[in-house]
Amino acid sequence: MEDSYQNSTILIVDDEESICDIISDYLELREFKCLTANSVEEAEKVLKMSDVDCIVSDIKMPRKSGLDLLKIVMKEWPDIAVILITGHGEINTAVSAMQGGAYDFILKPIQLEHITKSVHNALEKKKLKKELKNYQKNLEDLVEKRTTQITSTLKALKSSHLETINILANAAEFRDDETGSHVLRISKYCEILARGLNLSKEQIWMITKASPLHDIGKIGIPDSILLKPAPLTSAEFEIMKTHAGIGKEILKNTKSNLLKIAEQIASHHHEKWDGTGYPNGVSGDDISIPGRITAVADVFDALTMKRCYKPAFSIEKSVEIMRQGRASHFDPRIIDVFINKLDEINAVYETYRD
Repeated sequence: MEDSYQNSTILIVDDEESICDIISDYLELREFKCLTANSVEEAEKVLKMSDVDCIVSDIKMPRKSGLDLLKIVMKEWPDIAVILITGHGEINTAVSAMQGGAYDFILKPIQLEHITKSVHNALEKKKLKKELKNYQKNLEDLVEKRTTQITSTLKALKSSHLETINILANAAEFRDDETGSHVLRISKYCEILARGLNLSKEQIWMITKASPLHDIGKIGIPDSILLKPAPLTSAEFEIMKTHAGIGKEILKNTKSNLLKIAEQIASHHHEKWDGTGYPNGVSGDDISIPGRITAVADVFDALTMKRCYKPAFSIEKSVEIMRQGRASHFDPRIIDVFINKLDEINAVYETYRD
């Protein structure tokens, strides 16, 4: 007998006390601790008072049988190994009992060496089952721990990215005295349009959070042009147009998916569906979806807000201008969403207007 199983506690259950004594004496000689019970009821009392590793029980007993005991043990003490003793006529019952949780069965007439071997095997199976259970528990705990760590890291990373975007957006807005709540409205408009296009939740979130950086390139525009309280000359406007390329340069080579979306927006929000926009004159599907969405939001905001070179246009006039730009300035699909979502667009305008 392996040392690891010595001193294990075995409960012998049989309505014949003499059989209990014979089995108990035999196992105790092999350094097991043995307890006995002559009924299922007695066995329950023993189990409630003692730590038992294995039960050896006859199936046939008055009142409650060994099968009844098996059911009780499986429910109340599922870690205890159960071995059943049965006659030849009860083999099918014993096999069914094993399917119900018994570790083994021993045929009558009882051969004591078989009991020793069966107890040893049951304790071995119990040990392996416990190790597997512990392994699974430890694995589950490790997965939960790692998931929590990853979630926390991603949350912190996402928070860090948002903080970076807010700082950059504020820096760009700080230099432009006409922006007011411009970046907030742009973000809200973009969210409405992205949802209307049935983009994924992740895409909607990233476009919403990245769109405030659409004019980050204005950091590189001279104050004499950016803050000029009058319409720009053609030459000055050419310089102003470079802010899209400057924005791309500021945001390029990032590993953050969120800032990659911001780079697309900064670079593409002045491109036009027909290819007549800037800085690169790309057209159609070559313009990124985030860029196309932000283009619609940005133009609408520019139309409805007062600028030094123009008054604020009414919602009606602004919407009509947007309609006229369908399939030339703007992606037709996004303009259609814009028109369908005018109630939501107007609610943002009214809430956050300068």
